[in-house]
Amino acid sequence: MMQTVPSKQRLLSLDFFRGLTVAAMILVNNPGDWSHIYAPFAHAAWNSCTPTDLIFPFFLFIVGVSIVFAMSSAKQDSNNHPKLIKSILKRSLTLFVLGLLLSLFPFFNFAEVRIPGVLQRIAIVYLISGLLFIKVDSKALFRIFIVILLSYWLIMTFVPVPGFGPANLGKETNLGAWLDRLIFTEAHVWKSAKTWDPEGLLTTLPAIATGLFGVLIGLVLKSNLKTQETKVAWLFTYGFIAFLLGLFWDTFFPINKSLWTSSYVLYTGGLASMVLGLCYWIIDVQGFTKFTKPFVVYGVNAITVFFASGIIARSMSLIKITVNGDLVSLKQYLYQTFFTPYLSSYDASLAGAITFVLIWYLVLWMMYRKNIIIKV
Repeated sequence: MMQTVPSKQRLLSLDFFRGLTVAAMILVNNPGDWSHIYAPFAHAAWNSCTPTDLIFPFFLFIVGVSIVFAMSSAKQDSNNHPKLIKSILKRSLTLFVLGLLLSLFPFFNFAEVRIPGVLQRIAIVYLISGLLFIKVDSKALFRIFIVILLSYWLIMTFVPVPGFGPANLGKETNLGAWLDRLIFTEAHVWKSAKTWDPEGLLTTLPAIATGLFGVLIGLVLKSNLKTQETKVAWLFTYGFIAFLLGLFWDTFFPINKSLWTSSYVLYTGGLASMVLGLCYWIIDVQGFTKFTKPFVVYGVNAITVFFASGIIARSMSLIKITVNGDLVSLKQYLYQTFFTPYLSSYDASLAGAITFVLIWYLVLWMMYRKNIIIKV
């Protein structure tokens, strides 16, 4: 079993990686025009993986790493466990409720509210990963990680789908989609599909494995390995092995974000481990920190900016302005006034998204300067 160092050291590279990931999330969620998006800023249609498909698993991976750094010291004394568990339960519930509020806003139509969602998935992954980190050792965590990946593969590829026949990985006919319709009904899943949900119930199981991948890597970073360079080497080694295994598994269990396939867990987790290893080496080992501040500003209020940006974007779509006799949303008016007259359709859409990210950076910078950190 790998021993951990009880220090409360905070990794600047982890804050940087979190901030970079959240800024990218805001960017891809808020294009100026959804009809004109450059391919890297769109999700894969089904199988395969674009840069945008890396963002959510990277964040869940970071959640796992953060659990280790936040709880390692307190975990060592079993008397602290009840307090830690209470804190995990409280935070998970808060995240889940915020996710539901985001789904309900602005009309609060409870009859058709989407129950699954991004914040809801983060809440569940944080809950399970945090409890497992407290209660079991690193070897058991690794075994659970492997069991989840293998079990999910077997379930998705061998268990028949009621009403459809043999196991399959189709959008509407896979076992996960069937389960979402059974549990949530079509009224409470992703409105863009109505028959399945990318953050559905069954696919949350391998998402938990992504969180556990982060926990395992966090244990490496907190371990008593002799040098920081050794830790970097192990992060790259584990990451590259997982990346290759993900590519191999892709040949018969395709990399797919919506299904959160086991190959996708290994592929994205491997990349996340190597990216964190690179950030750790440059920022914490070599001491190059001047470029980190903009993303650290995003990282310390990550959940806050994700939630608030969603509320603001929807509010801007609700506010109507009369332009030349036509009623348009405030968002559409600003986009058509400041971007579309001067840029091509795709460039205007990207410029609108970048502007949204920069405006939020200014807000977060002022919060950072005043030491306002909203802990969720």
